[in-house]
Amino acid sequence: MDFYERQLKTPLFDAVVNYARKKKISFHTPGHKHGDGIPKKFREFVGAKIFDIDLTLLEEVDSLQDPKTVIKEAQNLAAEAYGADFAFFLVNGTTIGNQAMILAACMPGDKIIIPRNAHKSVIAGVILSGAIPVYIYPKFDKELGIITNITPQQVEEKLNQHPDAKAILVTNPTYNGITTDIRELVRIAHNHKKIIMVDEAHGPHLKFHPDLPTSAMEAGADVCVQSTHKIISGMTQASMLLARKSIDLMKLKRILQLLHTTSPSYILMASLDVARMQMATQGREILSRVINLAEEARKGIKGQGLGCFGREAIGREGIFSLDVTKLNIDATGIGDTGYAVHKLLNKKYNIQVEFATPTSLLAIISLGNTKNDIEKLIYALKNIKIGYKKNEQVVNAIRSVGFPSIVSEVVLTPREAAFSVTKKVHFKDAIGMISAEIICPYPPGIPLLAPGERITKEVYDYLLFLKDMGTIINGQDDKNLNFIKVVQESRHEADNTNNILEVSKIIGYSGMPKGS
Repeated sequence: MDFYERQLKTPLFDAVVNYARKKKISFHTPGHKHGDGIPKKFREFVGAKIFDIDLTLLEEVDSLQDPKTVIKEAQNLAAEAYGADFAFFLVNGTTIGNQAMILAACMPGDKIIIPRNAHKSVIAGVILSGAIPVYIYPKFDKELGIITNITPQQVEEKLNQHPDAKAILVTNPTYNGITTDIRELVRIAHNHKKIIMVDEAHGPHLKFHPDLPTSAMEAGADVCVQSTHKIISGMTQASMLLARKSIDLMKLKRILQLLHTTSPSYILMASLDVARMQMATQGREILSRVINLAEEARKGIKGQGLGCFGREAIGREGIFSLDVTKLNIDATGIGDTGYAVHKLLNKKYNIQVEFATPTSLLAIISLGNTKNDIEKLIYALKNIKIGYKKNEQVVNAIRSVGFPSIVSEVVLTPREAAFSVTKKVHFKDAIGMISAEIICPYPPGIPLLAPGERITKEVYDYLLFLKDMGTIINGQDDKNLNFIKVVQESRHEADNTNNILEVSKIIGYSGMPKGS
């Protein structure tokens, strides 16, 4: 049986469907018993069949915690499709994959090199592991209005400064579709005998088309995690972790068993099985259409005199390549703010984009989009531009704000700060103190403050600016951001002076925390 014939198989999906067709009398979980106990309004809307495949751990459909039959076969097919040695289905999203990679690679006190614009789940993994982050700070491209990616030169420099680092974690591609030279990063990491991990949440499609950037497994990364649900046809929360023999497989399995739910959704896992089949057997054809749609949209948006960069941006600092299926639209050419345009698209034109920033919009084109979708988006943007009476003073003020430097003063490791004695203070009084919380505009989920960092006036001002703009900011206890939890330094210093001194030496910060 050749690759194509093998990849047409969907062993887990078939097993789930076959079990559902038997209509067995259920004296096991879930409690709704094939949907019979589901409230009528919910059942009528979603249909009856979905409940027949909402199963629990049964002999016929295998166990995610210790797969031996159909889940094992489905995961093996996924590994083959992506060019990995091993694949693991995830039902808690890529978040659990990022945490598992870090926990499997790092012991408490190990250094890990990560981009400072990593997703909040990476910071959470650092907190859980007790690892010490060594941050690389990517460039903010003010003209394009985005954070770019880290470069091989930055990684090489950090490895030379921290030869004892255990691992490197890279976000590739970024939420905006920006990629680094991942092959070169892998070469550098392996030359230094380091593990390289990739948060490839937004790149589950890259492997399947030559006009898209290189995928992590193609580049030779040791391990990566992907959000199958974000870009291709997995159900929400359905992700995959892909690994090579170069990692400690048994440790990774143990970590996943610790983190994973013991009641995984067979609906999500079955969707992973079918999504893999679709990409492995039809991916090039499907993605050719998606790329063409995206380029047609980009051309139409630019035709309205609006910014929407494409391949011409490749070669700028921090932009090695670009996933063209991501549309980064300059909203200040249309309205006062990205949020204003986002709201108009949603309320007036029934169009929902991925997210807005003060100056831009991100629209993701994927296999479910149609030519009609693209035409409606271009039409809506054209109409908004014509009818919106911009306040140029507001636009210029927002453009001048830019993005704050996230080159932070790291005083404690994220774990030290997260588990320190803390106090709640007015946010305006917290400048100069050490954050004990993750403060994160979401999406895209990049923390502007991580635990252990000194709170600067620049970050304080920018967070208030985002709050005034209507940005969703989460991670903190006080959702209104009037208060923030900080390390109670007087008690902390008494208990942990030696730890702070040691951490400060490791991360290269020579000062001690200022008094609050």
